[in-house]
Amino acid sequence: MSLEILYEDNHVIVCVKPIGILSQEDYTKDMDMLTIIKQYIKDTYNKPGNVYLGLVHRLDRMTGGVMVFAKTSKAATRLNEQIRNHNFKKKYYAVVKGVIEGKGHLENYLIKDEKEVKSYVGNAKSGKLAILDYEVKNIVNGNSLVDVNLKTGRHHQIRVQFSHINHPLLGDKLYGENTNVDLMLYAYSLTFNHPITKEEMIFEKIPNTKNWNMYF
Repeated sequence: MSLEILYEDNHVIVCVKPIGILSQEDYTKDMDMLTIIKQYIKDTYNKPGNVYLGLVHRLDRMTGGVMVFAKTSKAATRLNEQIRNHNFKKKYYAVVKGVIEGKGHLENYLIKDEKEVKSYVGNAKSGKLAILDYEVKNIVNGNSLVDVNLKTGRHHQIRVQFSHINHPLLGDKLYGENTNVDLMLYAYSLTFNHPITKEEMIFEKIPNTKNWNMYF
């Protein structure tokens, strides 16, 4: 797999994760971004021994898009601090079933079922607060392209919240949509402050596959 690098310095590396690739190795032992980038660093800079690379955030296997990895422990610590302080911003494109118009705000409490690896809408006592804002960008063949500004980072949050309002993501069989396409969710924008220079950094990548192209 060719590695698409958007930015790299001594502290961070920003890459595009393809759809279908794991963020981190799991029980399947399939190809994952952490291993791929470590090998790239090892080969490119002739690094002996183990290469340090910090996994700051994750994308689900079937979600492609922009990811940042830390090349030092100091950078990892500072990026994780930004996530905790909500200074780490992610935007997604999603295609949902049916027609939605304008802008909207979704706020729910989500419960993760560890056995099913699935989340549900619960209540304030049992769940964790999940917030997102969205804006409709296009409507094609009766389905809506939405630009999602994720305010919290809950498990399967975007998928669960849109399914809950009867607009599941196209291709999301887990949450009730059986169109025969890949999951239509893509992390197209990532904003964070550089862990050393403090400069605001914004990276964007528009999805470019047959299923996505008709919406842009």
